[in-house]
Amino acid sequence: MDAGSLLEGLRRDTQRHLYRARNGIRYATGGVRPESGLTPKQVVWSRGKAVMWRYDSDQRTRRTPVVVVYSILGRSYILDLRPGTSFVQWLLDAGLDVYLVDFGIPDHVDATNTLETYIDAYLPRAIEAAMEESEADSVDVLGYCFGGLLATLLVAGHPELPVQTLTVMATPIDFTVTEGGLLALKRGRLEIDDLIDDTGNVPSETVHRMFRTLKPTSGIATYAMLWERLWSDEFVEGFQAMSQWAADQVPFPGATARQCLDLLVRRNLLTRTGRLPLGRRKVRLSDIKHPLLNIYAEHDHIVSPASSLALNRLVSSEDITTLRVPAGHIGLAASRSAVRTTIPGLVAWLGNHGS
Repeated sequence: MDAGSLLEGLRRDTQRHLYRARNGIRYATGGVRPESGLTPKQVVWSRGKAVMWRYDSDQRTRRTPVVVVYSILGRSYILDLRPGTSFVQWLLDAGLDVYLVDFGIPDHVDATNTLETYIDAYLPRAIEAAMEESEADSVDVLGYCFGGLLATLLVAGHPELPVQTLTVMATPIDFTVTEGGLLALKRGRLEIDDLIDDTGNVPSETVHRMFRTLKPTSGIATYAMLWERLWSDEFVEGFQAMSQWAADQVPFPGATARQCLDLLVRRNLLTRTGRLPLGRRKVRLSDIKHPLLNIYAEHDHIVSPASSLALNRLVSSEDITTLRVPAGHIGLAASRSAVRTTIPGLVAWLGNHGS
């Protein structure tokens, strides 16, 4: 190595140490809360705490709207985390007409919400509103995480809805493999009523702790990575936004939590029978005949690939595509892997299924 290269390396390392010190102080003191969910949007439907947004765009080239169903167990801004790392914006840039259903932050009023509330009362109305707003004859439905489970049950339970395709991302179907807090619940060492607070819901702090138990050592590796990249303003801003979202959990409606523990976690009915009792009927996954895109994360520690892929053998669809993404549960939608694999695969698949 010549003297010039050595000097340049020393300058770079010195500058990085200075940036690392500056950003370390900002991070330790809390810094500025990163802004998320900045993509312009309009409320086009609401009921109770639930709202559906249509995102503004002058690049729409696909006539059929995509209705994204997000989970009731988290904040949907993970899909619009920050400029440059926005799943929603990537879809808009591809010419899609994007809607997103956000179920809001439950309180005591929502404690009696059941799976039927979301699948029979909220989502069918949201689908109808999206078609009316876009003047479309059908919709493409995309569900993420628990939202994927809701989307699956919606399509199976409401064959009258003009759904063109179903896409699920990191969606739990087979609850045979459960870990952490879920394992304690499955084995009966804990009951949902032991976790419910005076609002009738599982509090957000408990939800956060249960997710943390799924990968208890993740914090060590995460902070080691932060130290290595602390010199990068862009990385630190992204890290803060992601950390903020991870800690920003919402309560889990008590009635829905009881149903999920009984029907899904303990009895594992979807995988064992392909059916789920909802209201006075049984929803059958075999009633799904739509083209299906099943996207799963290779390194997902929250929803295992096996849990997601179980759906493929339970539906009656003849057109099933599986997309493996080399990422974790969140990276599936908010990382370089999302840009390189998830978005191109999803957009190409939709392009081959309608217009």
